[in-house]
Amino acid sequence: MSSCLCRQWSVSAAIVMTVLPGCQTAREVADITHPEQKQIAYRCPESLPSTPLPTYSPPRTVTNPDNGQPDLHLSLDEAIQIALANAEVIRVLGGFTATSTGRTIYDPAIANTAIDQARGQFDPNLSVNNTFSQSEQPGGIFTAGPTGAGITGTKTEAYNLDATLSDRNALGGTASYRLGVTNADTKKGLFPLNPQTNHFNELSYVQPLLQGAGIDANIAPILIASIETEQSFFRFKGSVQELVRSTIEGYWALVFARTDLWAREQQVEQLKSALERELARKARGLSDLADVSQTRVAYTNFKANLISARANVLQREAALLNVMGLSPTDIGEVIPITPPHKGRIDFDWYQLVSLTERYRPDIIELKLIMEADAQRVISAQNLAQPQLDAVASYRWDGLRGKTPSGANIGTNGDDFTDWTLGVNFSVPLGLRQSRAAVRQQELLVIRDRANLEQGLHSATHRIALSVRNLEQFHEQYKAFLETRDAAEDNLQVQDAAFENGITIFLNVLQAITDWGNSVSAEAQALAQYNTELATMEAETGTILEAHGVRFVEERFSFVGPLGCFDQECYPSAISPTGNDPRYPVSDEPAEEAFDLKNPVEGRTKPSTKPNSIDDDGSVNDPDDSLTPDELRDLLNDNEAGGRDVSIHDLFFAR
Repeated sequence: MSSCLCRQWSVSAAIVMTVLPGCQTAREVADITHPEQKQIAYRCPESLPSTPLPTYSPPRTVTNPDNGQPDLHLSLDEAIQIALANAEVIRVLGGFTATSTGRTIYDPAIANTAIDQARGQFDPNLSVNNTFSQSEQPGGIFTAGPTGAGITGTKTEAYNLDATLSDRNALGGTASYRLGVTNADTKKGLFPLNPQTNHFNELSYVQPLLQGAGIDANIAPILIASIETEQSFFRFKGSVQELVRSTIEGYWALVFARTDLWAREQQVEQLKSALERELARKARGLSDLADVSQTRVAYTNFKANLISARANVLQREAALLNVMGLSPTDIGEVIPITPPHKGRIDFDWYQLVSLTERYRPDIIELKLIMEADAQRVISAQNLAQPQLDAVASYRWDGLRGKTPSGANIGTNGDDFTDWTLGVNFSVPLGLRQSRAAVRQQELLVIRDRANLEQGLHSATHRIALSVRNLEQFHEQYKAFLETRDAAEDNLQVQDAAFENGITIFLNVLQAITDWGNSVSAEAQALAQYNTELATMEAETGTILEAHGVRFVEERFSFVGPLGCFDQECYPSAISPTGNDPRYPVSDEPAEEAFDLKNPVEGRTKPSTKPNSIDDDGSVNDPDDSLTPDELRDLLNDNEAGGRDVSIHDLFFAR
């Protein structure tokens, strides 16, 4: 047994016994209830009940990319639908992982119970006191004996019933009906009526005239509870909006990562070919060891970058699966099949601000806080008044009993009556506490109004930031398109020139780097643009409506205080529905939208076969390569002819 387990065993046993009714011994109960708590008691983790673990297999890694699970061809609509279906606990994306917001589909339903708790003050209240008793009172009496006195006593057996039914109305008044019966049977002694029964019926009404009076003050707790339920719903809706936005962000991040991986793979292939050419040139005596070493360093650096790109794809896949609520290992490769949107979308600024003020959940919540503040001010002002109550009651008393002669006699129901009319008044001199409470609530109104204005101010700035980002990302995307075209042309020129020996390898290396970075930058800018479109919808509070997501109130059968039995009575949870189809779906992976093709393949190269090293170590020496002199002559001829020299003219045709 571990030292922790030994040291805490007695404490653990005591705690466990408290949750097992009927299993505690007297000593165990005394150990729990009597001593002072002079130390921090805790149980060892081994003593706590175990939680079932998921049967996850090892995850995919850069060295073990195949986990034996089927690949998942996933559209963006399907990703959102899966995330919403698994939204019992709301998750949001944070970097390479997803975290819980702490919001669940049960929160609004839990808040909804406060409404009935507030309405409970208007439920009729029934109280019944029903007792049986016996009392014997000893007493001294004079006797004729030698002592002259003795002790005797009387025994009285009694039964008492006191029942009251009261109900409070929205004006603050309370109507009551009270019924009472008392029966007493006394042994020993001479009484006019024995046994005797007293009974009464009483109607009463108490109406506050100042504090506690008025419909507004009495329904304020119900309205506050209703508003707080709305707050909980819109707080939950805001979390669901962030879930949808995070799913979209994770999806486009994966598309970018896969495109970036392709670009890095092409760079490695190009550097590999360059290294093979340099080895062949060295074998022919056209280069030295320094040139080969330089090419090899560049090749290995690009291989390292390729590993990082592969790891990034795996991380982005895991993040998307996490936010969707799926296992990280029960799925193979995640292949997005929704191509990114490339067209520019313009927005009307005033419409954006109007939508934000109307539909953004946190703005709505601030408005609801203001409404709740108004109701709390009404309650505080009501409690700041003196207590002035009008009271009225009417009572019918009756008596029945047995006379010493054995006859039973009694009164009629209205022979003896009582009535009361009056006004009760009480007030703390100064009303300091209640007036301070009013001031506090009025200041809270001012504070929350300032928070609402700040919320609108902040939301407007966030919308403006989103508009600027959309403009920036789309313009960057167009610029990177041009950069990619230029980088592709440059790579082809430098590659052909290097192959024909008229340029140094550093120019080729720079061209390969620029081309790969331009492909990656183009994909990143377009992915950011598509993500920002979803961010714009989230900032205006319309992302759920834009995707056709609604909320359906699920209910479950519950035996309530009035007996629902088979009826569906109380809300259990509010789950988001699935989303409507919105995004196009392709038969190819989403990254194919970036026109992925090797920039140095598919052309007629200056040589029929690239320089390489055969398996036997011999060097290929193609005989149709352009020599440096031939290439210079071709350039001079075109310049002398006064026409532009195209890449195709120079390197792709003989």
